[in-house]
Amino acid sequence: MNTAVAPLLQVQGLQAGYGDVQVLWGIDLQVQAGEIACVVGSNGAGKSTLLRTLSGMVKARAGTVQFAGQALAGASCETILRAGIAHVPEGRRLFRGMSVRDNLLLGAYLRRDLRADIQSDLDEIYTLFPILKDRQKQDATTLSGGEQQMCAIGRGLMSRPQLLLIDELSLGLAPRAVEKLSESLLAINAKGLSILLVEQDVFTAFELAQHGIVIETGRVAFSGRSAELADDPRVRAAYMGV
Repeated sequence: MNTAVAPLLQVQGLQAGYGDVQVLWGIDLQVQAGEIACVVGSNGAGKSTLLRTLSGMVKARAGTVQFAGQALAGASCETILRAGIAHVPEGRRLFRGMSVRDNLLLGAYLRRDLRADIQSDLDEIYTLFPILKDRQKQDATTLSGGEQQMCAIGRGLMSRPQLLLIDELSLGLAPRAVEKLSESLLAINAKGLSILLVEQDVFTAFELAQHGIVIETGRVAFSGRSAELADDPRVRAAYMGV
C-alpha cells in the first residue's frame, strides 16, 4: 500500500514568459506541507517569473500546478490567493502614502472574517515584528529596507495562507536584517506555514530550506535536499564561490 503523502504544491512541466520571450522551460518542483523550500539561481534565471506564474501574475503557457488538490495553472490572482497562496513580491511593493497598519490590512482584503479575527491576526504580526507596531501609523515606504520586508511579509500573512511565496528575501538588506528576517521565517514555519523562498543568496536559502532547486536559464539544473545541494561541487563552484 502506498502511504506517501501528496505534496502541498506540485508543479510539473511549467512554461511561462512575456510576449514573444519564453522564460520558463518545463519547471518541475514540489513543496511538502510544513516545509521551507527554495529556488536559487543567478540573476535572470527565471526565479521571479516562476513565483509570478505560481501566483497568477504571469499566465502559464503549459504545465500543471496542483495545490492542496486543486488545479491552479492559469487561474486568476484572486483565485490563487483564495486557495491559500500569498506572494511577497521582489522589492516589497508597499503602497506609498499608506500607513504600515493599512498596508498590513490590505493583505486581508479578501477575507470575510469578523473584525475581531482580523485584529487578532494583526496583533500576531505585531508580536512577530514589534517594530511594525511601534511604527504602525508611519508611511510604510519610509521604513528601512528590513522593516519594509517585515511589512510585506506581514501583509502576506494577513491573508492566512497555507503557502507563502517570498521573492528575494535578502535583496539590498544588511546582514543583521537578513538574520532577523530568517529567524522570523523559521518561527512562522514552526507554526505550520509552508514557505517557498526565491533567493539569490544561496547561503541564506540553503540555511533556511529543507529542499531546493537550482534554476539555470529557465530550466531546473539541480534539485534535492538543501544539504546535498550545498555539498555538490558543481553548485558550490557556480553559486557559492567555493
